[in-house]
Amino acid sequence: MDTTTTPAPNTAAPQATSSSPVRLTEAAVAQVKKVTQDQGFEGYYFSIRVVPAGCSGLGYDLNMVREAKPGDVIWEQEGVKIATDALSSKYLTGTEIDFVSSVTGAGFKFNNPNAKSSCGCGTSFST
Repeated sequence: MDTTTTPAPNTAAPQATSSSPVRLTEAAVAQVKKVTQDQGFEGYYFSIRVVPAGCSGLGYDLNMVREAKPGDVIWEQEGVKIATDALSSKYLTGTEIDFVSSVTGAGFKFNNPNAKSSCGCGTSFST
């Protein structure tokens, strides 16, 4: 008789939360809204996740997604719907995301108090 069990899939609905793990600056909110409008992502979530990456071990993954995944933590800031998974939320708590632009380029900049070190090029971090 086979006694192995298969864990049930995570089917929990996304969870809205009153405390957001991440705060976007005014410039970041404006950039997300601009991309949303320019590229037809109305109604999408701004997905922020921590993924294995780079020489320091962890990196950030930003996407526009139609639906939050089951179990995601979701919140809204100034009209921007944001989603992250529960594990990423732990790495992101207290993080501020800014959007910076200079003559050498533009992009999102993370001020993550949980990052203990980062690689030389700044694309990955460790805790």
